[in-house]
Amino acid sequence: MTTVGALVSEVADRSDCAAPAFAWGVMIDGRLDATGGTASSDTAFRIASMTKSFTAAVVLGLRDEGRLALDRPVADYAPELGAVRGPAGSPAITLRHLLSMSAGMATDDPWADRHLDATAEFMNEVYADGVHFAGRTGELFEYSNLGFAMIGRVVRTVTGRAVRDHVDQRLLGPLGMTRTSWERPRGAVAEPHRLRDGVAVHDGAEPLGDGEIAPMGGLWSTVDDLVRWMSWLDGANDDADWLRPSSRREMQTIQNYFGAATLDGAAAPSGYGFGLLVRDDPTIGMVAGHSGGLPGYGSNMRWKRGAGVGVVGLANITYAPMSTFTHRALLALAHGGHAGVGTSPVDPLLLERAHALVALFERWDDDAARLLFADNVALDEALDRRRADTDSWVRGRALRVITVTSSSRTSGTIEVAAGDSRFDIDFSLSPHRALVQTWSWRKRS
Repeated sequence: MTTVGALVSEVADRSDCAAPAFAWGVMIDGRLDATGGTASSDTAFRIASMTKSFTAAVVLGLRDEGRLALDRPVADYAPELGAVRGPAGSPAITLRHLLSMSAGMATDDPWADRHLDATAEFMNEVYADGVHFAGRTGELFEYSNLGFAMIGRVVRTVTGRAVRDHVDQRLLGPLGMTRTSWERPRGAVAEPHRLRDGVAVHDGAEPLGDGEIAPMGGLWSTVDDLVRWMSWLDGANDDADWLRPSSRREMQTIQNYFGAATLDGAAAPSGYGFGLLVRDDPTIGMVAGHSGGLPGYGSNMRWKRGAGVGVVGLANITYAPMSTFTHRALLALAHGGHAGVGTSPVDPLLLERAHALVALFERWDDDAARLLFADNVALDEALDRRRADTDSWVRGRALRVITVTSSSRTSGTIEVAAGDSRFDIDFSLSPHRALVQTWSWRKRS
């Protein structure tokens, strides 16, 4: 088997990344497994909108503590935000709208990127002047950095402390993310660059500092630290207990579906969770992550949800397309057979039912069938007809289970050998007593 490092290094070599500094890392089993690029895994880059996942984690932690409610109007917490209202017919904006990019405010990357250091006074003017909306609140996906500035205002008003203080105390310290900070860190730092006529040149301006919009994109970090972050979000590292695993899963669950998104020429159902993008990739499975882009920098983190497998890429070119790199890297890991990418762990009961089903198909017995099947099975089709259909596939041959894969704890696919033939049996379990409720045969090509 080709090593993880070799697989991803080959992808990186083909990426034609023009950035003077490019660093990548691979997470396997929740730990940093391989690194590469032209910069070290300890080199700091601005991670821009990847910061949103940290802000979202803070909000959910405060929600879990009973200090915030996701469905309460934000104006109840910070009255100045009451001036920000959607078009006629819109409900009041809530934290849930802001966290899931469903408030309807116009997408604002170029504007927000240049106002990262905005003062509270400036933002008060923005709120008072009124904000332009792309559509009614709650009815669409519209990426909004301004929304995360509003989240920051709510957090400060309710707790008396800025988002950055909560991130430092609740996340960075407990997780040992010593090279992640809101100010330019000490040590190795990738200087900002942009492409001009195809050539990387220094951006010429110092990165903006921490201001009111910083909750959307103010952090600096490294490959080493971001693997720690991905691991914790994915549940592979549970050292911190202030944010329960169910809340972390909530972040990685689609809250606002926006349709089939195309990445590197491949479309897949996608949406936004809380501070994270979620993609149902046809090869890899459910993938969570986020990009980041600011003048001088581009970044992306991406992981196979629940598998402890992920990739992070950081570059010092304005809006460097790191999402394409991490996507290709995860695909390479999937095709290379590493760490179960593209599959889900098989629940023991599902595995038990799979083997029992194949044993029944090999030697049918009505009494055994009644014990294995949910009550809908005989009602949907008489057992004698079920047996006849099974016999037409088996034809008296011995059956051998090759693999059992799952899409959830209650559904999966059994690859079966019958002589020289290969079949897939898709099956699912019922909610009552977890008995077999459906199955279907497919001949493998």
